[in-house]
Amino acid sequence: MERTKIVDFFKHLDKLEMGGTVSVKGWVRTKRGNNAVAFIALNDGSIVHSLQIVVDPSKFDEALLKKITTGSCLHVTGKLVESQGKGQTVEVQAETIELYGTADPEAYPLQKKGHSLEFLREIAYLRPRTNYFGCVLRLRHAMAFAIHNYFNSHGYVYLHTPLITGSDAEGAGAMFSVTTLDLNNIPKTPEGKVDYSKDFFGKPTNLTVSGQLEGELGALALGAIYTFGPTFRAENSNTPRHLAEFWMIEPEIAFYDINDNMDLAEDFLKYLINYALENNYDDLKFLNDMFDKELIERMKFVLQSDFVRLAYTEAIDILQKSGQKFEFKVEWGVDLQSEHERYLVEKHFKRPVILTDYPKEIKAFYMKQNDDGKTVRAMDVLFPGIGEIIGGSEREADYDKLMKRVEELHIPEKDVWWYLDTRRFGSAPHSGFGLGFERLLLFITGMTNIRDVIPFPRTPQNAEF
Repeated sequence: MERTKIVDFFKHLDKLEMGGTVSVKGWVRTKRGNNAVAFIALNDGSIVHSLQIVVDPSKFDEALLKKITTGSCLHVTGKLVESQGKGQTVEVQAETIELYGTADPEAYPLQKKGHSLEFLREIAYLRPRTNYFGCVLRLRHAMAFAIHNYFNSHGYVYLHTPLITGSDAEGAGAMFSVTTLDLNNIPKTPEGKVDYSKDFFGKPTNLTVSGQLEGELGALALGAIYTFGPTFRAENSNTPRHLAEFWMIEPEIAFYDINDNMDLAEDFLKYLINYALENNYDDLKFLNDMFDKELIERMKFVLQSDFVRLAYTEAIDILQKSGQKFEFKVEWGVDLQSEHERYLVEKHFKRPVILTDYPKEIKAFYMKQNDDGKTVRAMDVLFPGIGEIIGGSEREADYDKLMKRVEELHIPEKDVWWYLDTRRFGSAPHSGFGLGFERLLLFITGMTNIRDVIPFPRTPQNAEF
């Protein structure tokens, strides 16, 4: 008999025959009852809700029923009937039970409810079985699908940019090295430096921090592209906002200026939020009720608001006149901290903000310079509860200006010559941005620690699972 997924009992019940026999498979969330009747809550991961299985103990071997505990895996066939209890519309009266796998109650870490998120991070290999993380991972899937769907429907080409690179797109410096050299016997040049000519690629290489530079190459040939893949940063930060391995979405579009870029960012984010509300409401409702009481309201607030567009200089003025005490000092030329960004969004404007025209000294070399000689056409999208969720810019299309900036920042030309060449051969205005996937998921799920929105977090001293 074909298995019926548990989601079908909640969303596609009209396709099932009441009184008919069904086959369900899943993991036991709870088991309760007495000598006359037992109730098993079975969940297969397809939806946050569990299906109630009603068991008549007199029809089954007592030894089998004793082995059915929280965490065990079952295959149940039985009659689909209307439920007599509260909390569900239908239930299954068990006729056969096959025990796929047991879970020793003394050893199974999820035997009890109410585990802290900190504890669940220590057992990342099991936490997807909890309701919290089932919701998070289904939402993660939904957002990934929606991202591809959005760009595909708008005519973008999905470009696969390299994970191994010889350049540092953001000038961050904190990159993971990729090498095949014997670390116990590293070859040296006569000057005592590492002899990378003996390495696999013949030069220093790293895991990428961004696919943007390569993405620009695609945009200047295909018109509009996007990347969606893992990126890496070897920043030794043990904070709720940092991961060593994370995912980025980076569209790049030819013939877009900064205003087009802002329009795209706003439309894109609203599409994703709306997609989650329309397609994953059960997961959002659970997280809203059990974790963050304002989650759905906050999502709808963003969806219904026009984003404020504000120059960095004006933002500094607002912050300085706010009377608010900030941990980090506010003055022109500083990179805004999360507390500054959230003040603008949550207290001053009470809606999302797109900041533009940042000082060039705190932004990357590739951003288009404004005529004032001090600022660049950067844009950061700021969200409630998160701060910066998107960072982007109009790119510098002028070869001479870009070359001058490379020289000012002492970026080795040998590392970016190919990027500079795109400004020599058919240069065009173009723009793009980066959306941190996990940052998006923090907003969509209401979670407060970025380690809780990725299946297997990679952080300093942690690469266990």
